[in-house]
Amino acid sequence: MSSDPGPVPAWVALIHGASRLLGVVAAGMILLSVGVVCQMVFVRAVLGQSSIWQTEFVTYSLVAATFIGAPYILLTRGHVAVDVLPLMLSPARRRPLHLLGSLIALAFCGFFLYASLPWWHEAWTTGLTTASMWRARLWIPYLAVPVGLGLLCLQLLTDIWMVWTRREHPFGLTPEEHL
Repeated sequence: MSSDPGPVPAWVALIHGASRLLGVVAAGMILLSVGVVCQMVFVRAVLGQSSIWQTEFVTYSLVAATFIGAPYILLTRGHVAVDVLPLMLSPARRRPLHLLGSLIALAFCGFFLYASLPWWHEAWTTGLTTASMWRARLWIPYLAVPVGLGLLCLQLLTDIWMVWTRREHPFGLTPEEHL
C-alpha cells in the first residue's frame, strides 16, 4: 500500500504460519491417499485379496484434507473468485464489499464450527467407530472439521484486519486494476 504500516503483528504471522502448515499437512494427506489407492489396486488386482481399510481411509483423508487445507487456500487466494463486481467498483468501494463478503463467510464458517464441536465431542466421548471390519475411531477424522473451520475463521478475521488496516488491498486487487 502507499505508506509502510510496518511489520505484521505476531498473531497475524502465527495464523498465516498455521495456515501454511495445515496446507502442507493437507497436501501430504492427498499424496498419502494416492499411495493407498495404488496399494489397494495392487492388493485387489494382483494379489487377489480384499481391501479392508483402504476405501474408508482414503475417503476420510480426502475430506479431512479439504477442511484442513481450506485456511491455506484462503491465505493464498487459491479459491475460485469472481472479480467482476470488485473490478467495476472504485477502490474506495471495494473495502466495504470485502468486509461484507468476509463477514458473511465468517458467520457461515462460525456457525458450522459451532455445530461441529458437539458432533466431534460425541464421537470422542462415546468411542464411536465405523461399521466396517476396520472399525476406525471416528473422532480422529471428525477432528479435521472443527480444526479446519476454526483456523479458517481465524484466517478470515486476519484477512478482514489486514484490509481494514490497509496492509492489503481488498480482493488482492490494486487500485489501478479495474474494468
